[in-house]
Amino acid sequence: MLDWVLNLTTAFGLSTSAGLNAYIPLLTVAVLARFTGLITLEEPWSAITNWWIMGLLAVLLIVDALADKIPAVDSVNDVIETVIRPTAGAILFAATTQHTINMHPVLALGCGVILAGSVHAIKASARPVITATTAGTGNPIISSIEETVSAVTSLLAIIFPYLVLLWMFLIILLLYLFVRRRRLRVEARETVRAADSAAFEDF
Repeated sequence: MLDWVLNLTTAFGLSTSAGLNAYIPLLTVAVLARFTGLITLEEPWSAITNWWIMGLLAVLLIVDALADKIPAVDSVNDVIETVIRPTAGAILFAATTQHTINMHPVLALGCGVILAGSVHAIKASARPVITATTAGTGNPIISSIEETVSAVTSLLAIIFPYLVLLWMFLIILLLYLFVRRRRLRVEARETVRAADSAAFEDF
């Protein structure tokens, strides 16, 4: 029973991390499955351990990391990743539950799509706010943080799966507080500007 729960938590962690970056968890799983016994992949998912596919994932990761740090380009990248990140989440959830959990493949794929898609939606909606409130200077910082979170979550999901739920809760809470704080600052500035404008008109 415990193995079943931990395996499900692993799938949960990997899929949610794919919502931030599709390629980090895929490459992490591929490398660990090929060179260690920490994770076991069965057909057809074991195909990602192929050298060519791992190389492609590495190249795509570099391209995504660069695009995600440039204002405006990151928004275009998020639109493209609207399909890729949920797909990666679906693959990761199905691949990591096939070996130990008797879950229907369609259900597993659906869970991965929902988890990764939800995180992606939060990320994509938060990025324009960050761009607007920091004039684009915060994009590289936030992007690097997201990549770090994705990498740490991927490793925790495989090595220490019981820590994933707590980790994800803290990350979501911090992201919510950050976005809320930024929005409050924008609203405060708009209120001050409106007050100044009204005072000028009265004068």
